[in-house]
Amino acid sequence: MSMGAFDEVEYERRERKNSEVEVSDDDRRTEYRGEVEYDSDESTEELLDQFKAINS
Repeated sequence: MSMGAFDEVEYERRERKNSEVEVSDDDRRTEYRGEVEYDSDESTEELLDQFKAINS
């Protein structure tokens, strides 16, 4: 077996291992708690305009 063949086999083994990672229910957060506060002199309308500009 050449060194190149070993590398390929090892690479495929690692790829399979990485693709088989199990996600437990604890890892899936569906509920987020907390609060966000910000200080801004801009009105809600100005912030919405900025948001629309970013998303367009």
